[in-house]
Amino acid sequence: MEKFKRLKNEGNDFVKMGEYEEAANKYSECMKLNTEECTVYTNRALCYLKLYKYEEAKRDCDHVLQIEDSNIKAFYRRALAYKGLQVRKKNLAGI
Repeated sequence: MEKFKRLKNEGNDFVKMGEYEEAANKYSECMKLNTEECTVYTNRALCYLKLYKYEEAKRDCDHVLQIEDSNIKAFYRRALAYKGLQVRKKNLAGI
């Protein structure tokens, strides 16, 4: 559990510095230790949104909502992911 907290804190520090790829990697390491901790999924979803990886963000939010069906951050970030996916579809349609 100590390693989990350390990795999560390192991920949080990377987010504060705007290093979203590194933060996502730390959160992914956390998930190997505990697949039921929703905050690392919503945090990684935030990183994916910042990296324009909308499908990955949506997947993380879907996972959280299977565990906690009323998680507000997961709903909000999934909505942002859907919005990003729609914009991408419109842009591709225009090419």
